[in-house]
Amino acid sequence: MRDFIREMETKAIEGGRLSYDEGCRLMTAEGPDVMDLMSSANRVRIHYYGDRINLCSIVNAKSGACSENCSFCSQSSLHGTDIATYPLMDTDRLKHAAKEAADNNAEAFGLVAAWWGLREGPDLEAMLERIRALAAAGHTRTDASLGIIDTQEIAYKLKEAGLEYYNHNLETARSYFSKICSTHTYEDRLRTIEYCKKAGMGICSGGIFGMGESRDQRVELAVALQDLDVDVVPLNFLHALPDTPLEDQPPLRPMEILKIIAVFRLMLPSKDIMTAGGREVHLRDLQSWMFMAGASHTLVGNYLTTSGRKSEDDLKMIEDLDLKHASSCHEQPLLQVQ
Repeated sequence: MRDFIREMETKAIEGGRLSYDEGCRLMTAEGPDVMDLMSSANRVRIHYYGDRINLCSIVNAKSGACSENCSFCSQSSLHGTDIATYPLMDTDRLKHAAKEAADNNAEAFGLVAAWWGLREGPDLEAMLERIRALAAAGHTRTDASLGIIDTQEIAYKLKEAGLEYYNHNLETARSYFSKICSTHTYEDRLRTIEYCKKAGMGICSGGIFGMGESRDQRVELAVALQDLDVDVVPLNFLHALPDTPLEDQPPLRPMEILKIIAVFRLMLPSKDIMTAGGREVHLRDLQSWMFMAGASHTLVGNYLTTSGRKSEDDLKMIEDLDLKHASSCHEQPLLQVQ
């Protein structure tokens, strides 16, 4: 296995694309082989990103009462969870949140709304107004995760308003998606990503692990992201919440999470691999190892319905590893790869 891991490292650094079969073999690594896998992933990260770690932050701009039945989500109106529910935040509150994100050294600030998505009408117009205001304020890059987009024209409008990146996770493998959600399809998600790409927005798309999917299905997701040629790949790890269909799902072990990060780095070598939801609660004392496993980006601050940890603790963790967060190294531009 050690020789195979080094072969895959070389292939990734040279810009080659690892196959589904190669990814599945890497996912079988156990014991000392996981450490070798992490070391290779770390060298690949350094090749493409040097010592730079990107940071972003999100706000739950509209909470709860969502019509969709995604089994991991506490914001679905179909699950009966006890979370705060409120309509779309006003512009001033969002601008304040963006300023706070910038103060915490986040390069990007993402608006997240719990609903099916965007069609022509009042919700779209309200969101465009807020995006224009955030883009004009200029505290951070303006990103959003607003669900399914109904038409190509809506994607153009979002881009024209100042939206730079659109987050739309595939969540899991195509072969497992129907076990996670039935109120919309995997193809709906693919179509949204294609609309946003055509409009000229960067694409942030990844998934959630620990929902009962197999290791091979994790690799299936990585191959789908290769095919889509996304820019940022958020890796979330299920934080099972009460009253959701997955509330009894056992958590992933820390070393399994680190292996997932490393395999995704090797399979998507030049992409910005971001650790997001669940990293604190599941990695625990091994949290700093996520960068050594190949992550080049992490989300700071709180999540949607759960709390993160103090931003200063994350910044200190990055400093202790002799790494630099992006806002401290503007003179070192992100490596551009073709």
